[in-house]
Amino acid sequence: MANTGTRFLSLDVFRGMTVCFMIIVNTPGSGSDSFGPLNHAKWHGFTPTDLVFPSFLFVVGNAMSFAMQKYHALGTGAVLTKIAKRTALIFLLGYLMYWFPFFKLSSTGDVLPFPFSDTRVWGVLQRIAVCYGIASLLVYFFPFRTVAALSVLFLVGYWGLMLVFGDAANPLTPTGNAVLRLDRFMLGESHLYHSHGLIFDPEGLLSTLPAIVNVVIGYYAGRFVQNNGKGYESIAKLLLTGALFLFLAYAWDLVFPINKKLWTSSFVLLTTGLDLLIMGALIYAVEVREWNWNNWTRFFVIPGKNPLFIYLLSEVLAIILYMIPVGPKTSAFDAINKALFQSVAPGPIGSLLFALCFMLLCWATGWWLDRRRIYIRV
Repeated sequence: MANTGTRFLSLDVFRGMTVCFMIIVNTPGSGSDSFGPLNHAKWHGFTPTDLVFPSFLFVVGNAMSFAMQKYHALGTGAVLTKIAKRTALIFLLGYLMYWFPFFKLSSTGDVLPFPFSDTRVWGVLQRIAVCYGIASLLVYFFPFRTVAALSVLFLVGYWGLMLVFGDAANPLTPTGNAVLRLDRFMLGESHLYHSHGLIFDPEGLLSTLPAIVNVVIGYYAGRFVQNNGKGYESIAKLLLTGALFLFLAYAWDLVFPINKKLWTSSFVLLTTGLDLLIMGALIYAVEVREWNWNNWTRFFVIPGKNPLFIYLLSEVLAIILYMIPVGPKTSAFDAINKALFQSVAPGPIGSLLFALCFMLLCWATGWWLDRRRIYIRV
């Protein structure tokens, strides 16, 4: 079937849903633990929250499937320049977000510079940038079969690297894995993520290799929908492919456990399989059956139009709230939770209510931008 040449509402809804859920799980209210499904798996295993970041990469690939149509009308030099600029800008935004506000407060309240030597170099946007850049080059220069073969090589090769270069006895532990070893060698511990006494970056250098495949599969899923339309046959193929990926993921899990922090190859197959199932379900509900009661899809389309800006806004706003002191060892972030949410609904419910309100605040900014037709592209 000829290329439809049109955007699909279901894909825009998918992108917006991913952004909203990402904000909810990233900014839970303090003062209580979140509900279990809203926390990442501690190490091996999987929770719904673990699906958020890989879904973001998947929808980056979806968006690429539309952009690449325009790229093929340009010369190779222009395409490479566009890819390089976008990759560099997203990476820089991610790095500056972790460095923000470029100073820190001492225990006595003094303002101290935040030295470069203590900044986290790798991170969420940095991984998105690198995965986007490499995946773009792959799908631009190589045919589908070559990209598919390289994707399999990335997944199998990553498994081999983890076994060969990890700790001989326990290559998949938090302290003995090859991801940490490479990050320590290339970046140093001061540039890694520190949490609860553990120095380990869940967006490490080596684990970015299999994450490229999330973008690649998202790209070809978008191309498939554009080329084949939104009929029952297309939906069935998406669902069957998703189910096949889930089967392969759980089979591989027996020897290479599903692990978000290590971004294992089984984790890639699990998350892309779920994304394909969600994508097929949304196409059926939104495009085929046109289930759009009270225009509910618009709620998710709005953040989907400015996904990167809204994500950055949510992170920077949370940092600012944590930086504002309102009492001894109490930030504005903690004070708002304690006074408004934990007092009304103590426990995980209050934590969830804060996360929902915080997400709606960011959504309202997206609504304001959409009303004025302001779309911030990178």
